Amino acid sequence: MKLLQLDRDALLAPLQAVTGIVEKRHTLPILSNVLIERKNKALNLIATDLEIQITTTSEVNDNLSDSQNLTVSARKLQDILRSLPDGAEATLDLQANKVQLKAGKSRFNLQTMPAVDFPKMAEAGEVLAKFSVPQKLLQDLLSLVQFAMAQQDIRYYLNGLLLVLEGNKIKVVATDGHRLSYADGALEQSHDKREVILPRKAVLELSRQLSSGDAEVSVEIYASQVRFRYGNSELVTKIIDGKFPDYTRVIPVNYNNTITINRQSLQQSLQRAAILSNEKFRGVRWLLSDGSLRISCTNTEQEEAQEEMEVTYSGAPLDVGFNITYLLDVLAHVSTENIECSFGDANSSMLITVPGREDFRYVVMPMRI
Repeated sequence: MKLLQLDRDALLAPLQAVTGIVEKRHTLPILSNVLIERKNKALNLIATDLEIQITTTSEVNDNLSDSQNLTVSARKLQDILRSLPDGAEATLDLQANKVQLKAGKSRFNLQTMPAVDFPKMAEAGEVLAKFSVPQKLLQDLLSLVQFAMAQQDIRYYLNGLLLVLEGNKIKVVATDGHRLSYADGALEQSHDKREVILPRKAVLELSRQLSSGDAEVSVEIYASQVRFRYGNSELVTKIIDGKFPDYTRVIPVNYNNTITINRQSLQQSLQRAAILSNEKFRGVRWLLSDGSLRISCTNTEQEEAQEEMEVTYSGAPLDVGFNITYLLDVLAHVSTENIECSFGDANSSMLITVPGREDFRYVVMPMRI
């Protein structure tokens, strides 16, 4: 029975949009598959890892009108479609427990698994909050904080991103316990305060999928899920159940010593110094004195790198250490010409901000060198 007949790209594009969350190895074999739902002229592709689910919807303009569902290996189907020449017409035929993909004189027979066994995420119930923002705004906010998420911390709530809805603002916060990144953006409407923690994988996938245009993304918050709708796609993610640290207590508010510095110059100086940093501890010393910032790195082989930059600074001399990777991370994600670095003492964190803006804060804890 013929399921689909369409241009290769018309199937490959939506398939690539969902396969990013498909795990190569999983305890449930069907999770390596993509669910293909044909409902007359509508084609739905769905992938899930039980925590996240992505759905893409497209229109099929062939002469077939039957409704059919099947699941097939997402990676294999994607690899086959990629290998076909541009403009090739692909046909999917159902044959017992297999599907045959035909394109020109090529034939590929793939195993299928019953669509009824595919573990779609359950409906979440009542919508607690709903708002829309331009995709570019949300993508920019995620980019400014996602690199600060923990990766495999036993404090599981740090392995994600805090999304806060409060008044007419959307706020995003990420921390791994050693540094914290905060950004916010404006909403058209005011909302009651609501906080959810999004899993790391969902944040990275959403950031990858959003476009840099003015098209809107609709966000719906439920008791245990958040649903993002953008373009022809929908991403649903479970929420991490936990108490995120109070970020307002981490961000310093009373620092008096501040320097303004060219972001690219600082980034290049740190990149050069990092070549001779200790590979295990990645420490860098900042020595601030009248009109000067000296940056130095040393390693276990007694090698040393030094950089010096002119800055407007007239406070007390300061000698403080940081993880150089944490500094390079933020400089790679902030696109402004200049940044501001504010200091307390040698045992205090450093606050990095953007001159004239209140919508971004980055805090780095000091380290002993």
